[in-house]
Amino acid sequence: MNKRQYMQKSFERQRLLNKMMSRPGPFPFVLILDHLKIDFNIGKIIRSAEALGAQGVDVVGTSFFDPLPAKGCLKRVPWTMKKTFYESYQYYKEKGFTFFAFDSEAPQSLHEVTMPDNSAFILGHEGFGFSFKKQDYPEIKWLKIPQLGLVESLNVSVAASIVMYEFARSRNFNPPVKSLSDAEPNHK
Repeated sequence: MNKRQYMQKSFERQRLLNKMMSRPGPFPFVLILDHLKIDFNIGKIIRSAEALGAQGVDVVGTSFFDPLPAKGCLKRVPWTMKKTFYESYQYYKEKGFTFFAFDSEAPQSLHEVTMPDNSAFILGHEGFGFSFKKQDYPEIKWLKIPQLGLVESLNVSVAASIVMYEFARSRNFNPPVKSLSDAEPNHK
């Protein structure tokens, strides 16, 4: 069995555990991961999502990813696989979510915005960006994470962690839900 086959087999096992064991985190936000690489970033983001209380994660445009970097968190955070960004967008739009996407060229910084409950954070591929055109989704609010230095952008898992941390920090790390078991199950 080669590395890719092992990764896929491990992924399927974690997917089954997730369906049986996962519970939404206490903070009212989700992540939409738009066509990220299958290697380490998706697992790392789900690990941070568990640590920072995300309600769920949609993985868009990939059929599997490496579960190892999640360090066991794949069974605790609800995550779903979507074929297209539109499918994920429609689901959360119908539920009244406010969408935020991140771009180093955006006019507004993350810390300048009050993120409402039911925020959906969209993160795109580090090399190719997003799978959709900005003009097709005028409701999406575009933000940047301020940074110093000459680097063009942050690693996507680092950016996701900063965004989730800022959401939790803006609520003084006091989630509106008393415990993880009080939250509603995520869509499957």
